[in-house]
Amino acid sequence: MHHASIKTADIHQAIAFYEQLGFEMETQFTAGVTLACWMRGLDGRIELMQVPEPRPAFDAFVDEHYTGYYHLSFDLSDRTQSLPDWLANLQQKVEAGGGKLNVLLAPQQQQIGDALYEVAFLADTDGLPLEFIRRIENGR
Repeated sequence: MHHASIKTADIHQAIAFYEQLGFEMETQFTAGVTLACWMRGLDGRIELMQVPEPRPAFDAFVDEHYTGYYHLSFDLSDRTQSLPDWLANLQQKVEAGGGKLNVLLAPQQQQIGDALYEVAFLADTDGLPLEFIRRIENGR
C-alpha cells in the first residue's frame, strides 16, 4: 500500500498529533484549494488533507451499523515491550503539549488468529479510530 489518506478539520493540529505518534513530515502540497501533506512513520505513510468546511463524521467506533472505513492499525511489536507503558508515555507527551489523549479502548489482551496481542484504540484529533497492537505470543 502506498498510503492511507485522512481528511481533517485542522491539518496543523493533526500534524502535531501524528508527530507525537512518531510520524515525520515527508512533503507538503496543495490538493485543489486545500492544504495536504504526506507523513511517514510506524512503517507506513499517511496523507493528511484539510477539509475547508468540515462536517462531523460518523462515529465508526461505537456505531455497530456503520459500514466502510473503520480504523488504521499500527504494529508496535518491534518498538515497545509493553503497550500500556507506551500509551502512558504518549499520554504524558500529549498532556505536556497541552493536549488530551482520547483513549477509546484501554490496552487489553486479545487473541487475533493464532497469536496473542496487546490491543488499544485511540482517537486522532478528528475522532478517527487508531488501533495499536503488540504481539505477545506467536501462534502454534
